[in-house]
Amino acid sequence: MSPPDPPTTRPSDSVILRAWAEAFGRAVLLLEGGRATLVSGESALAACAEALGESDADPGSVVDALARSDPATRAAVRDLSETGAGCDVSSPVPGGLVRASGRSAGALALLVLWREDAPASADSDLADAQGLIDTHPYPAFIAAADGAASGVNRAWLEAVGAASLEEARARNLTFDHGASDLAREAMAGRTALDRVRWLGPSGARRAFRLRAAPLAGNGAVVWSWDVTTAQGAAEALSRQDAALTLLVDEVADAVAIFAPDQGLVYHNGAFARLWSLEPAWLADGPSHGAILDRLRQRRLLPETAPWARFRADELARHARSDPAPEAIWRVGERMLRVLSLPHPAGGIILIFSDITSEVRLKSQFTHLLQVRQATLDKLNDAVAVFGPDARLKLSNDAFARLWAIPPETLAAGPTFDEVVERCVPTLHDMHFWTELKGRIADPDPGVRTAARGEARAADGRVLAWQSRPLPDGATLASFVDVTDTRRLEGALRDREAALDAAETLKRHFVGSVSYELRTPLTTILGYAELLETAEVSLSARARRWVAAVRAAAADLARSVEDILAFAELDAGEAALELAETGVAALVSEAVSRWRARAEEGGVRLDIAPREEPGAILADAASLARVLDHLIDYALRQTGPGGAVTLSARRTTGEVCLEVADTGRGIPFHVQAHIFDRFNGEEGAGAGLGLALVKALVEQHGGWVAVESEPGSGATFACHLPLAGQVPDEGSVLI
Repeated sequence: MSPPDPPTTRPSDSVILRAWAEAFGRAVLLLEGGRATLVSGESALAACAEALGESDADPGSVVDALARSDPATRAAVRDLSETGAGCDVSSPVPGGLVRASGRSAGALALLVLWREDAPASADSDLADAQGLIDTHPYPAFIAAADGAASGVNRAWLEAVGAASLEEARARNLTFDHGASDLAREAMAGRTALDRVRWLGPSGARRAFRLRAAPLAGNGAVVWSWDVTTAQGAAEALSRQDAALTLLVDEVADAVAIFAPDQGLVYHNGAFARLWSLEPAWLADGPSHGAILDRLRQRRLLPETAPWARFRADELARHARSDPAPEAIWRVGERMLRVLSLPHPAGGIILIFSDITSEVRLKSQFTHLLQVRQATLDKLNDAVAVFGPDARLKLSNDAFARLWAIPPETLAAGPTFDEVVERCVPTLHDMHFWTELKGRIADPDPGVRTAARGEARAADGRVLAWQSRPLPDGATLASFVDVTDTRRLEGALRDREAALDAAETLKRHFVGSVSYELRTPLTTILGYAELLETAEVSLSARARRWVAAVRAAAADLARSVEDILAFAELDAGEAALELAETGVAALVSEAVSRWRARAEEGGVRLDIAPREEPGAILADAASLARVLDHLIDYALRQTGPGGAVTLSARRTTGEVCLEVADTGRGIPFHVQAHIFDRFNGEEGAGAGLGLALVKALVEQHGGWVAVESEPGSGATFACHLPLAGQVPDEGSVLI
């Protein structure tokens, strides 16, 4: 009959362990790091060494001898030491057996050795079993052939709430039906069995590790240990592992976990998709090196040389106890970040992150920043951007030059106050800087508004400034030196004032000259007309001289009137007196005024028969002057026997006055400038007549045109708006 496993779950059990080992002739060994250490039972260890033929009772030698005695025993001891797998093995020796029972308790692996010289009888084995379970601190019982309890310990009775086994049978109480089933299975297979079961009501469930060991005869012993804490921790760890697996399967990063032997033990779906590896092949757990070789065959690794060094460096990650430095792989168009972490249970965790989009966006962002900075540096305005914390985020070269601040100081991102300390020697106005800081640092939207103004620097320069809030909470402040602009504006204002004074002086001069010229001209004209009409005897030559004097004086008077009219037009003082004006009467009066002059020159002056043109809203005196100048020009251009014809017609929205002659016409190169001032092509006078015609017609809101063929006369057409035309500014309605 095998003894129960030694209690190893509590430090206080060490006394029980020694007593148990000495009482039952057992040697308890601790297996750790490939070494065996004796915990208790020196005499039992010596007996096992003697049975195995070892002269030295060294724990390591005894374990080695036990492993050499049988391949199955050697494998069981190795599994116990490396993985904590339990074992129950025996090795034949002269006169009996050396038996070994191995169990793990947390991180410890214990191996119990004892020597059995002769098979025990069923009765003696049953008696030993009862004695053992009586000392066991947890529920234990001896199961009969049907699995029912035939012997129990005190802990079993306390667990079921009975004073004796007979009472428990009478009340049909049992510790666990599963324990009875486990006992029957152990008896049927003639081997010890282990199982963990949760027992008790749901509110106070406890986990027990059950072990059923068959006895020499019929029956079995069922031991139990409370492993609630360890089992709960194991199940919690299992749930965490499951949750972590689900989480890792959902992340976009590719994750692979390799065991200490470099074999693949886990990968998520992203890993298989990233490298286009077959799930069935990955399920076989290929080594890290095999995965690298396959990726190289498919040209999915960075093109590095030599390949052997790259492969060795990647596999060297397994030898590190700390995280390996982050690596960046460029695979075709993709950029991968590779992170290697040591696994707590041994091996490594590899994480591959596709950072292609991140790198591309970062590159684009960096490019935009460079373009923005280059653009700002090309500006003449000094520009600075301050964040909500009043710290400088961005500035250009003009800002550094304006305030004489070293670029490296601005690149460090100084605060607004630190920048102001550099600017105060140039601009002393602290009130200005205080207000500007409020617009930058105050979160109140009512304060952070756009503003602009001007400030005068200590050296006399004029600086125009403006501040503007930005959408991200920052504030832009810009400064520009407008000293030259302000000086130019002042010069222009002075020049404008001088021009106004000159214009005033010119008007006064023109008025004075006109007045001074009109008086003698009036006298000359009066005496000339008197001489022509006086009953005095003048020779024919004298009369021609008088006529020439009168004509010259009339021309000069007309030129003076034209000059004065242009002066008034240029000064904006020529107001139109608009009234209903009959067009037909206007034309008839003009013909009457010039008929005598036409007859003197042998020119026929007529009015073309047309329909009644009606009336227009116009200044009759101005239009009369227009017709006078056109008739005068036509008579000058037309020789004896020619004809000058006036006509007026009404068209859509306007009245057209025409003066046509049969004179010598106007050369083509002259027609383009015929209405310019002081045009010498008019034939006489100062050359202002046709220019004044154009100005007066345009003052009425109309326009004038000329049509002429050299040698075939000319036609001047004045297009005037109908009644109701809104007068120009300065016109007077009567």
